[in-house]
Amino acid sequence: MDKDLAVLVDKYGAPPLWARKPGYAALVHIILEQQVSLASAKAIFERLKTEAKDITPEVVKKLTVDGLCELGFTGQKAQYCHGLAELINSKQLDLKKLARCDENTARESLLNVRGIGPWTADIYLLMVLRRPDIWPDGDLALAESARRIKRLRKRPDVEKLRKVASAWSPWRSVAARILWHAYLSERQ
Repeated sequence: MDKDLAVLVDKYGAPPLWARKPGYAALVHIILEQQVSLASAKAIFERLKTEAKDITPEVVKKLTVDGLCELGFTGQKAQYCHGLAELINSKQLDLKKLARCDENTARESLLNVRGIGPWTADIYLLMVLRRPDIWPDGDLALAESARRIKRLRKRPDVEKLRKVASAWSPWRSVAARILWHAYLSERQ
């Protein structure tokens, strides 16, 4: 193991798995987490759970884009989640089948969905499908945590961080969890 990661594990303990149940609700939650604080995304997701009880494509379709916005979704994220529901309902996207695909095929399938970019696809693969060697490019918490443990003067850009993370392959998902755990522990 990387000695810097080992220091973090010694200091903060083993990271949580942060596993999520596969399916539509997990993707909605990840879409809500795009470019906002985890607390903000969680609050909106909890409002959706209260309103919908069971977060399924059918229920979200009935809520409408405007209904999602009333719960705190941005217009864009409401459209993304509504469109995702349509793709699943029309069988153009099968999340159960996606879970059995190799990483590249699963990622490409997700990237074909409006509103799902590389970070969202990677978080789904890492947190939901629990793939062992996923590195979510562009994650600011990972970049900041890596900057600290690698004693870099400034936060690494995507290319630099990808190079640092390549040393952790084939267990980059584990490294990401360790770095997130350190980041969150240091903020508390």
